[in-house]
Amino acid sequence: MKTLSTTLRNTALAAGPTLRRSLATHAPFYEKDCSSITPPYAQLIGKWEYVRELLNNRPLTLAEKILYSHLNDPEKSLSGGGKIRGESYLQLTPQRVAMQDASAQMALLQFMSAGLSQCAVPTSIHCDHLIQAIDGAESDLKRSIASNKEVFDFLESAARKYGIEFWKPGSGIIHQIVLENYAAPGMLMLGTDSHTPNAGGLGLLAIGVGGADAVDAMTGTPWELKAPQVVGIHLTGKLSGWATPKDLILHLAGRLTVRGGTGRILEYFGPGVANQSCTGLATVANMGAEVGATTSTFPYTENMRAYLNATGRAPVARAADKAASMGFLNADEGAEYDEVIEINLSELEPTINGPFTPDLATPLSKFGSFVKEQGWKDELSAGLIGSCTNSSYEDMTRVAELAKQAKAAGLVIKVPFLCTPGSEQIRATMERDGVTNTLEDVGAVVLANACGPCIGQWKRDDMKGEENAILTSFNRNFKSRNDGNQLTMNFLASPTIVTAMAFSGSLSFNPMTDTLTLPSGKPFRFAPPAGQDLPTEGFTQGNTDYYPSPTPEPQPETEVIIRPDSQRLELLEPFQSHFGDKGLELPPLKVLMRVRGKCTTDHISAAGPWLKYKGHLTNISENLLITAVNDEGGNVNVAFDHDRAAGETETDTIPAVAKRFKSRNQPWTLVVDDNYGEGSAREHAALQPRFYGCAMIVARSFARIHETNLKKQGVLPLWFADKNDYSRIGSGDVVETIGLADLIEGQQNAAVKLKVTKRTGEVFEIVTKHTMSEDQLKWFRAGSALNFIRSQMS
Repeated sequence: MKTLSTTLRNTALAAGPTLRRSLATHAPFYEKDCSSITPPYAQLIGKWEYVRELLNNRPLTLAEKILYSHLNDPEKSLSGGGKIRGESYLQLTPQRVAMQDASAQMALLQFMSAGLSQCAVPTSIHCDHLIQAIDGAESDLKRSIASNKEVFDFLESAARKYGIEFWKPGSGIIHQIVLENYAAPGMLMLGTDSHTPNAGGLGLLAIGVGGADAVDAMTGTPWELKAPQVVGIHLTGKLSGWATPKDLILHLAGRLTVRGGTGRILEYFGPGVANQSCTGLATVANMGAEVGATTSTFPYTENMRAYLNATGRAPVARAADKAASMGFLNADEGAEYDEVIEINLSELEPTINGPFTPDLATPLSKFGSFVKEQGWKDELSAGLIGSCTNSSYEDMTRVAELAKQAKAAGLVIKVPFLCTPGSEQIRATMERDGVTNTLEDVGAVVLANACGPCIGQWKRDDMKGEENAILTSFNRNFKSRNDGNQLTMNFLASPTIVTAMAFSGSLSFNPMTDTLTLPSGKPFRFAPPAGQDLPTEGFTQGNTDYYPSPTPEPQPETEVIIRPDSQRLELLEPFQSHFGDKGLELPPLKVLMRVRGKCTTDHISAAGPWLKYKGHLTNISENLLITAVNDEGGNVNVAFDHDRAAGETETDTIPAVAKRFKSRNQPWTLVVDDNYGEGSAREHAALQPRFYGCAMIVARSFARIHETNLKKQGVLPLWFADKNDYSRIGSGDVVETIGLADLIEGQQNAAVKLKVTKRTGEVFEIVTKHTMSEDQLKWFRAGSALNFIRSQMS
């Protein structure tokens, strides 16, 4: 365990009076009614102090303070005096839920089946995922509203019925809106998107979950989380030149890999924290999802206070000042971390990550030679900036400075250059301050305030089926993710590096050292750009028609209409329990396939054009694992049917074979590789296999959110005790559980083994591990978490 010493901790604001930065250089700000968004600090601090007594006054990290102050029953969760982090399950009471329009559909369908008249906690819906980028903001928004009218009407009517704040299409990306409006230091919130941790830039714990987890909070059911380990990221030095907060997290992703943060919270501390803007910290927290971290957080800083003031939340800032003065918003002196990682910001240079995985990190100074070594064309086909990761005012003013330099020199961009503002507030402020014109003057296309190309909502007409390279300021770069072309290599970088390279058209261009040739023949070199974290004239809200009424009252008379013949929305039928009258071992399961290598939630349930079916489980299940690789043969989207009927083929697509199993009432299982289900929080990746009859998945290892989603939907996730056993099970084999009944009946140390009967007749047993808690076993026995919750309410 690593200890936080006095010298390392002296970056947080230990007391309100030490906050000296003001907004004197900015226009007067307005104040919102913050009664519904200010954390109940007195209550949280009271619970924190009680927990300290339970834990014998041991020093706590900031993450522990926030988690433990939100415990539903501290004595129950922390009793026993044993190890907590990485071992105990915590029953928590989140203060808020935020949902994006794609995942909100299934979450609401599940919530509606619970039979409640309103949400137990403040909840919001954000329309950002269903807007496709084609030719520009205005036309794209109009077209997407028309094509998704049925879904938007459903979401808006459900929001009205249950008292949910509804942010209309055009309002912006969920994570930027949460940061601007709802986030507050020291709070705990859930979001139905893996990049919910973005809000951690304001010193809270914001955790990405599946819709069923969100329903826990929305119904007032304690939300369960295995207590994460806490990794301390000690920042010293100061970013300079071309280096940005994006480069910090790109560098860290390279060190930790896509699995290094699993089951862990990343808690940043040290003198380097205070130098970062609030939105810069949000960028770092956002991409913590790419290393599998539960979430990321930072001690309360002056820049956070300034951001709260600038966004109309001065009452939250004043309350946070008081909480900070009591020691609640920073780690205790002597707090222990499970690991400490040292990063000197002064030594960081711009970093480019990819392709096809967000943890393949290459310093900019070495990227040109890396491209040459791989034999790739030294060509850039497009540059894209924005998305939830880098769409702040600071990001946009920094790239606008580069555009000004280029225009003054007579340069224009050489490749398509697309810009996505993070919110209507950012878009309107950019437009007022001339940032938009500056970008458009050099050839940029400004898209709608939405996710767009980052999640595959990009109607790209060029490069179809061709190998090509794009450079983006996004957070994720899996194959086929952005434009549907598996040959498109997406390299992740800061907005400034993306912009500079868009003027060169070359992957090997290094703006720190290289020059561009002007029309006159003279050389030109960019100067390192500096952004402005907060606008001098204050933020302007833009078109407030997109915004919801704050804290709306439920309107129970509202009818939520789903057409019986709808191809976009479908009422959910409860999943049946796996267990009948033959005991609590699973019935014999047929192995559908053995999945090879990286299998993200994009592989399990593709996005892009499939987003339109997010509310229709039958239709979206047609994309189950369609880009996964079958380890028996190495083919994509091919499964074997060893029990095929006459007239059926030996092989078919994976969803087609899964449907065959379902039609035969044959429950089945998958064998999968390491970090199965990494990537987004989409619970459809758990719902779809369950819909087709999957009862169990056995993995070398799981990603956190996906493993939880499987548990919620009644799919048993087991881990190979010996990873080499992965290759011993193949398609068509029959697998039976041994010891599961003992585990379900309360024998906590019961081991679950698998009896495998090969197609050859060979029989053997393998040992597995599990992470099922007492409550999660109740969900599994009931058939799903929602089934269990419903039974407790009746």
